[in-house]
Amino acid sequence: MRPGFADPVLDTQASFRAILEAMSRPGRIQRLEAAPTPPAPLAPATAAALLTLVDAETPLFTDVGGEAADWLRFHCGCPIVPQPGQAAFALIVGAPPSLSALPAGSDEDPQAGATLIWQVAALRGEAGWRLSGPGIEREHRLEVRDAPASFIGEWAEMGRAFPRGVDAILCAGRDLAALPRTLRIREG
Repeated sequence: MRPGFADPVLDTQASFRAILEAMSRPGRIQRLEAAPTPPAPLAPATAAALLTLVDAETPLFTDVGGEAADWLRFHCGCPIVPQPGQAAFALIVGAPPSLSALPAGSDEDPQAGATLIWQVAALRGEAGWRLSGPGIEREHRLEVRDAPASFIGEWAEMGRAFPRGVDAILCAGRDLAALPRTLRIREG
């Protein structure tokens, strides 16, 4: 079994700060220096986010299997559920499920919406999607390599149900960026 964080306390704190920074500054890429070396197909940032946010009380839906799923069960202690609609977190390394398949919470309990941890091919900040909303002064750009064309439309549809919705953390290599449900995304 591959190890998790080298220093579980300090590395988890550093990862949590990076995730908070990413959520408060949507689309800004954060680099995780203290990320673990997980089994394939997990990227270091993906593994760090999961080790930081997922535990025995957070059901996880994932499209990874084998050694990676065993690694997650061992280090996070999380139950892995068979359907995205049962998950508090959804780890996707391939094409994401429809956002409507994930729990969106309710008007009374919006925090019950799922968090999508989506591993993508690459993130770049100078091109791509046009992001606006809380945490962005005017506009920010984020290129998400290999994102399906349907994602922006699904995101806009989900936004009409605010405060219900899904938050997303995008991971590539040691980098991550966040898309809180308050964010508006337009094509570049």
